[in-house]
Amino acid sequence: MKKFKKWMAYIAITIALIIVVAISYVTFALPNVGEAQNIKVDLTPQRIERGKYLANHVAVCIDCHSTRDWNKFAGPIVANGLGAGGEKFDGRISFPGEVYVPNITPANLKNWTDGELYRAITTGVKKDGSAIFPIMPWQSYSKMDPEDVYDIIAYIRTLESHEAAYPKRKLDFPLNLLVNTMPKKAEPAKRPAESDTLQYGAYLVQTAACRECHTKADKGVPIVGMDLAGGNEYNIGNGVTLRSANISPDNGTGIGKWTKEQFISRFKQFENGTLKPSVVKPGEFQTIMPWWRYSGMNENDLGAIYAYLKTVKPVKNSVVKFQSKPTAN
Repeated sequence: MKKFKKWMAYIAITIALIIVVAISYVTFALPNVGEAQNIKVDLTPQRIERGKYLANHVAVCIDCHSTRDWNKFAGPIVANGLGAGGEKFDGRISFPGEVYVPNITPANLKNWTDGELYRAITTGVKKDGSAIFPIMPWQSYSKMDPEDVYDIIAYIRTLESHEAAYPKRKLDFPLNLLVNTMPKKAEPAKRPAESDTLQYGAYLVQTAACRECHTKADKGVPIVGMDLAGGNEYNIGNGVTLRSANISPDNGTGIGKWTKEQFISRFKQFENGTLKPSVVKPGEFQTIMPWWRYSGMNENDLGAIYAYLKTVKPVKNSVVKFQSKPTAN
């Protein structure tokens, strides 16, 4: 009996040591994506203009890194804080912790090198080597053409400076450790020629991170067979649950019967003045889809996205996009 207890004690100590070593490795050795590159992006007018287009209307960096007015439909950006961050993710929306979207204006990034910015955008690792929680879809940006990322860097270097600062991130256990395992090395690809419509459309879908929202996931892992079929849930507080739309080419529940013209006009109606940011009352339909940003995509790019989406596997998945259950005061 004494020998048995002795061996059990050894086993317990060994297990405890393994746990300590594993936690130490995850905490101090990860993330490991390599050093930031030694690059310098030229702030040419061409780069800045292209970066402005990508950051505002395709990758929509500016949408997340600005404060949005959620009292209005689709949360348009509050104009006087472009890039200043401040959106808060916390328990109010069932988020496991508290994260403020950071300020990406020059006031906050002046000490970042271009290589550090490139690494952050494409691998999910900050200047100090810590992991970025994948609210930012760096997994999608990791496959962008480096030239497009450089253009975005050039543009955000020109934003009006704002001195906004926010509290440090707090993540619940064990997410505060697991976040360090998430960053991966970038897998850059060359942007296809616009004449190669399907490949170019696939590239834009990747850059716009369409799958991040429109593919249902379980604990952050996309569910097999649900590619672009919608249904991902978003709790935005006050008893409101949103679900992403099915944008696979299923005839009954997706965009299978949509024409190219209908697809493009669905976006452009938010740009041409037909619709304006109307006030949304409690219980009325709301969406987190940044229509006001994506509407600025040019028609050629929207057409390429449409052409690509029509080639993916149709998935029958009927989605209830909005549910509101009043909460007690």
